[in-house]
Amino acid sequence: MSRTQWKSGWTHGVSLVVVMVLGLLPALATAQAASSGAKDAQMQAGVIRALNSSKFKNVKVAVSNGVLTLTGTVGLYFYKRQAYDKSHHKYKDMAIRNEIEVAGPEVSDAVLQQKLGQKIAYDRVGYGTTMFNAIGVFVQNGVVTLSGHAYWPPDRDSAVGIAETFPGVKDVIDNIQVDPVSPMDDRIRIAVARSIYGFPSLNRYAIDPVKPIRITVINGNVTLNGMVDSEADKNVAGIRANQVPGVFKVVNDLQVAGQTKQKE
Repeated sequence: MSRTQWKSGWTHGVSLVVVMVLGLLPALATAQAASSGAKDAQMQAGVIRALNSSKFKNVKVAVSNGVLTLTGTVGLYFYKRQAYDKSHHKYKDMAIRNEIEVAGPEVSDAVLQQKLGQKIAYDRVGYGTTMFNAIGVFVQNGVVTLSGHAYWPPDRDSAVGIAETFPGVKDVIDNIQVDPVSPMDDRIRIAVARSIYGFPSLNRYAIDPVKPIRITVINGNVTLNGMVDSEADKNVAGIRANQVPGVFKVVNDLQVAGQTKQKE
């Protein structure tokens, strides 16, 4: 066989192989699509089973190309987050779009902010950490933003849980900072609390847990938050905190009832 004949035969053989491969591509694509579709259907069925509860009765589940989309409505924001958590627990590597809407009662931002603020202020009473939590609540278009400081994770988690399960809340943003663990700061917290609440003109603030002077301590730096009845009470509280040994600095952010908070 000449070189030319060999080359021609080789080229012809390659062409046949290319034609065969190209001919198989549609079949391969169809098989892959079928396999992907079957997997999507299996995942969809699994998530539907995971959400088999009356609180998710209006939730719709769709899976396309391995991406899960949750739509429909629920009565509480907590259920929306729970639907995501259950889906993620079922298929940890699956991308999830949580487009569920909270369709509970319509509550004005002002009412939500007032009621949530009060409920969170009374939260954790009896655990000994109430006066060391300074958690702020802001509501806009049904979206609740929690800010400020919590003494430890259970205090933060409890505040978030209250917001998530409150009727009318559409979403919750958790910006609460948990104060670092520090024996020195714990000593200062207790000493500042005793110094402030033990003073005759200030001990009435310990009666109602919604009204106490909130004490935050981080690395010896003390911040006072809350509402007092007079400018004199605010000043005395600051002085009493400054007198505690080990305190590096006191930021007195106490507000006086009836006065507008000054912008920094």
